[in-house]
Amino acid sequence: MSDTVLLERDRAVGIITLNRPERHNAMDDETAARYQELLDMALNDEAVRVVLLRGAGKSFCSGRDTRVLGHRALDESDYQFVRRAQQGRLKVLDSPKPFVAAVRGAAIGGGCELALACDIRIAASDLKLALPEIGYGLLPDTGGTQYLATLIGPARTKYMVMSGDRIDARTALAWGAVDFVVEPAELDAFALGVAQAIASKPPIALAMAKTLIDHATVGAIRSGIAQELLAQTALFKTEDYAEARAALREKRTPVYKGK
Repeated sequence: MSDTVLLERDRAVGIITLNRPERHNAMDDETAARYQELLDMALNDEAVRVVLLRGAGKSFCSGRDTRVLGHRALDESDYQFVRRAQQGRLKVLDSPKPFVAAVRGAAIGGGCELALACDIRIAASDLKLALPEIGYGLLPDTGGTQYLATLIGPARTKYMVMSGDRIDARTALAWGAVDFVVEPAELDAFALGVAQAIASKPPIALAMAKTLIDHATVGAIRSGIAQELLAQTALFKTEDYAEARAALREKRTPVYKGK
């Protein structure tokens, strides 16, 4: 059994830990599959009232492992690959259980989207948050454009998506992308404390609170994620994507032809 993702329970809090610290918890196919397996276990465990997501080592999650970019382990189409990833991400949105993210170091690409999908984000002061997909000729595809726009507004979201630049913890807090910032050594204990405090409340009221508050944005988020699926599927077939991949392999500046 893979130990690239771990699940434990501390009273009523299910703790999912991404456990590839040597790769800054980047997601390869095995890790992604194991994460979904343990996520389902936490969601189906009646003793778990709140789920805490965190990363082992120096980072939360640096996104898709660059060594398997473009790889399709199940020999599936780009559409099927992205859609399957989206379905996994939507489990967090659909679950009545609150999700807390303890985010340290790199939260990049899919790792950033994983944190954004949570209900509350607690960051370490060394956080680097980014959606760098545009550098590969692509865009976020598991809710990044939608969750981020809801949290920080369209203009700042456009800046992050169009530039691919990283923001630090102070900026993320000021913009509303995270809710608390603590020192790295305090992160796990602080995040667990928040999760435990929420888990101590009546579970039906917690579920209804999440549903009511999400009602204001969930329709638009779902619609936007569907549009991300179409956009990403199309972008995988563009000359810009091919050029970006070639430039990365050849360690040169990409040359785009335009429209």
